[in-house]
Amino acid sequence: MRKIFSLIIAGLLPLAFIACGSEDAQEPSQPDAGPQAPSADGVQVESDDIGGTVTGPDGPEAGVWVIAETHDLATRYAKIVVTDDQGQYLIPDLPEADYDVWVRGYGLVDSEKTQASPGGNLDLTAVPAPNEAAAAHYYPAGFWFSLMEMPAMSEFPGTGPAGNGFSPDVEHQADFIRLIGSGSCLSCHQMGNEATREFPALFSDYDSSADAWARRILSGQAGESMVRTLAGLGMEGTIRMFADWTDRIAAGELPPAPTRPQGLERNVVITQWDWADPTAYLHDLVSSDRRDPTVNAYGKLYGALEASADYLPVLDPVNHTLDQIPLTMMDPEAGPVSGPPLAESPFWGDEAIWDSRANVHNPMLDEEGRVWITARVRGRDNPDWCREGSDHPSAQVFPLQGSGRQLGVYDPASGEYTHIDTCFGTHHLMFAEDENNTLWTSGGGEVIGWLNANEFLQTGDAAASQGWTPLILDTNGNGVRDADYVEPGDAVDPTRDKRIDPGSYYAVAPAPDGSVWGSMLGYPGSVVRLAPGDNPSETALVEYYELPVDENGDPIEGFTPRGADIDRDGVAWVALASGHMGRFDRRECTGPLNGPQATGQHCPEGWSFYTEPLPQFKNLDRPGSSEGSDYTWVDQFTTLGLGENIPINTGNQSEALLVLRDGEWVRMRVPYPLGFYTKWMDGRIDDPDAGWKGRGIWASFSSRTPFHMETGEGTTGQVFHFQMRPNPLSN
Repeated sequence: MRKIFSLIIAGLLPLAFIACGSEDAQEPSQPDAGPQAPSADGVQVESDDIGGTVTGPDGPEAGVWVIAETHDLATRYAKIVVTDDQGQYLIPDLPEADYDVWVRGYGLVDSEKTQASPGGNLDLTAVPAPNEAAAAHYYPAGFWFSLMEMPAMSEFPGTGPAGNGFSPDVEHQADFIRLIGSGSCLSCHQMGNEATREFPALFSDYDSSADAWARRILSGQAGESMVRTLAGLGMEGTIRMFADWTDRIAAGELPPAPTRPQGLERNVVITQWDWADPTAYLHDLVSSDRRDPTVNAYGKLYGALEASADYLPVLDPVNHTLDQIPLTMMDPEAGPVSGPPLAESPFWGDEAIWDSRANVHNPMLDEEGRVWITARVRGRDNPDWCREGSDHPSAQVFPLQGSGRQLGVYDPASGEYTHIDTCFGTHHLMFAEDENNTLWTSGGGEVIGWLNANEFLQTGDAAASQGWTPLILDTNGNGVRDADYVEPGDAVDPTRDKRIDPGSYYAVAPAPDGSVWGSMLGYPGSVVRLAPGDNPSETALVEYYELPVDENGDPIEGFTPRGADIDRDGVAWVALASGHMGRFDRRECTGPLNGPQATGQHCPEGWSFYTEPLPQFKNLDRPGSSEGSDYTWVDQFTTLGLGENIPINTGNQSEALLVLRDGEWVRMRVPYPLGFYTKWMDGRIDDPDAGWKGRGIWASFSSRTPFHMETGEGTTGQVFHFQMRPNPLSN
């Protein structure tokens, strides 16, 4: 292991630390959690349904999944439902095909697959798990991840390679947890699934699991990023922690058992399609205009393949067909964003499977169904009109030297893809509800940037249509932004405003009142609210709200946001690395929102926290869980049918979308294939008069490692449609 560490430290430690409804349904927002009474003839099925009863040795099996899958269509297709309290199920609206149908559930192993076609009853027999280990195979990854033992609070700050093996730069246990979780490892892939809790054969000959882990993190094109991450955490201590975790699992340690779906969780219908190809991975998808989810009804979905490939995958969910939109660059000489493999991958050998130059991260639809994306269109160096000495209004305020990703737009009507050069970098994007169709972005480094989409569409002039602003606090409290402000790192001056550095500005969420909210990563992390003013480059002011910490800098409860969203009431909702969903309401602040004291820790009363439904790490006695949701998305317009302003977490370790309704969690678990992991979701209303069948939430499988799913090598990206029917047998 010393030789492996020497290779890692000598070659890579100097690198910067980075992470990687029924037709007569009238009210879709009032589902019934109760069972549907059986008819005298059993479950009633129509010509495109499969239904029946699942029984086990002790009678009906309630709260288990029934899966129907076919390969007869243009792409793999599956639909999943849950049994009611009498063991009955109904899989509705299946395309004409032959299906494999089977039962999966907690406490069971998979039943034998039975071939069936729509239009008939099919009773199924559940198979009890022969032992706890066999049952645990189907538990969400987070239950296994919760067996990991985190270093004690007393271990931080770390004492380095010659001490406890953890980095002195990690000063708090909570900061270590966020870096193991959604701050790095979980931001790229799941932890605790079979692919990560066990070792592939390639690593089987090492003397210890610590040696195997030290070699494992070198694998593939992500090897360099994984090594940087662990070097920043403290290579020796972190490898030791991982090795202890996998050793205990190999010795037979098992996680606690989850509960079967209950109540509303039994009303969930999940439909899934394969798309893209095995060497690509999805980051996000888009189905409609966030501001009006009836846009693009029954239309195509568009995905983002980030660093993996240079096309937009397209799914037609009505005809079950796939397509691809090729992406180009303004600069044909710009190379791919991913380098070669650092070492052999157990899945892909020495092949460099990721070759994207465009690096598309996030798509959004406008009111006409155009697809706007954060995409690289050139190299990093900015043109002169972005730099000091330019007459561009934003450059005169805050000149910019470079940007790593810009914008693009695809018009399905014309089939044309247009590059949009921006001086500011981009990561996520979202439209404001204003007359300019302003497209706000995150990922701009020291600034927040925007595009007047209407002006760009009319003129094609990217320079004139864009702007950006530094983030300035109204520290002197005079209500306006002053040209003379204090720089980041300098002490607060109560007579002058202060600029903050939003280099970790992750999410962006324009609010109905015209403000723009966002989340800032790091520890303890924060949310920010930007009020643009009449001329944002010169008038924008921000409010800055950190997660509350005590006098020692340790969290009061939740910490470190990742993806955040805003509801119609101006309340911010955010996924936290502590295993919470956070809620921040500035209306609950009791002190001034601006002024010399309003520098982050001035409104702890605005925060409230909801622990996500996974176990906490086994040795931790602190609020939270082992979840690491990447994003919180707010269903502002009841696209799922559970009401307006419903926040939903991506549930990356729960293998589920986690819906918070009336303070209680509804787990929309994807039981097949094992390993569901998404980074975003989008709601669409295809037909507001069609009850539950006319609406739903769309999500993609977003891990960089689709081959980590139970279907293994050859697994492609996938699209999932989540719907909530009034009861488990509704059709």
